[in-house]
Amino acid sequence: MEIYLVAAEASGDRLGASLMAALKRKAASVTFRGVGGDAMQAQGLTSQYPMSELSVIGFADVIKGFFRLKRRINETAEVIVANKPDAVILIDSFGFSFRVAKRVRARAPEIPIIKYVAPQVWVWRQGRAAAMRPYFDHTLALFPFEPEVHRNLGGPPCTYVGHPVLEELPRLRPNAEESVRRDQKPPLLIVMPGSRRSELRSLIATFGEAVSSLTKTHGPFELVLPTLPHIEAQVRDAISSWPIQPRIVVTEAEKFAAMRGARTAIAASGTVTLELALARVPHIGAYRVRWWEAAIGRMLVKVKMALLPNILLNEPVVPELLQEDCTAEKIITAVAPLLDQGTARGAQLEAFERIDAILAVPEPPSDRSAAIVLELLAKKRARQP
Repeated sequence: MEIYLVAAEASGDRLGASLMAALKRKAASVTFRGVGGDAMQAQGLTSQYPMSELSVIGFADVIKGFFRLKRRINETAEVIVANKPDAVILIDSFGFSFRVAKRVRARAPEIPIIKYVAPQVWVWRQGRAAAMRPYFDHTLALFPFEPEVHRNLGGPPCTYVGHPVLEELPRLRPNAEESVRRDQKPPLLIVMPGSRRSELRSLIATFGEAVSSLTKTHGPFELVLPTLPHIEAQVRDAISSWPIQPRIVVTEAEKFAAMRGARTAIAASGTVTLELALARVPHIGAYRVRWWEAAIGRMLVKVKMALLPNILLNEPVVPELLQEDCTAEKIITAVAPLLDQGTARGAQLEAFERIDAILAVPEPPSDRSAAIVLELLAKKRARQP
């Protein structure tokens, strides 16, 4: 059995690696081709080209990399059609995945194509659900409300498999000693300005200004800044002028260890806010893009809240400081109450307890995803003469 997988960024690489490991546990013999990063390569994938070539975000980055992306779309589809894998699993990056699937389906319609993860049509561009139906056999969703949304919008079959962060709960939840650390002084404050270069350029100076002022009024703090190896040098250069230097960590284990002992966090909007919520760390979420990107987004986006914990809870529990609200002064105002045992901190902690039940699944997400892939392959074989 050969599976072809494509991931476009670090979160997709981790998702793909977990799925590959689950497939190896469930299938007698399975090999992998595709595009992925270090995590997927550690599970046995030889990447067709560097995954970093697909890691773009925002309208400006897509426009700037248009011709490179178009070439990689064609190359990826060519390899799939030439090698005829038993299944294709396209992870994240809807635009890239959709174009690859369309080309493969036209030339090799017998190959099952799975989309992992379901595009967030509940946020914007609802027409993508119906557009997927001719080209994807199944969609794997990370959030429990997504299958109904995709069904109502005419998308392909969609199954809630669970968010991958659920598999990290043992590493996110503090033990007794770490729980005590959360109340000790100096409090541990995590600063998370994002994992993409564009996010760092937009957020890290503002985060640094906020932390410097907070240190003067509420400090001292133990500061930890998690990042990734490929942008560590950029981060170190950006924080060199901070009056208080954070401890930089680059591994997931170090990041989770910091969360287990953290008093609070300042984070870029993204999956990390869900990790913080499940780790029971009160925090604020902030984000800023170019003004014209924000203007387009406001016209297209269908949701009233941006942070995942708030969307799941359907209430603005975590402060959202977006665009013009993403200032050092507003970050300070939102973070300061979370440092004390007051109403703001208590409200977040109470709400975070409810997320467990909302996301609950009967088995690990990677195992459920692997089972669905194998079910599709079994149905394919049953149809063959």
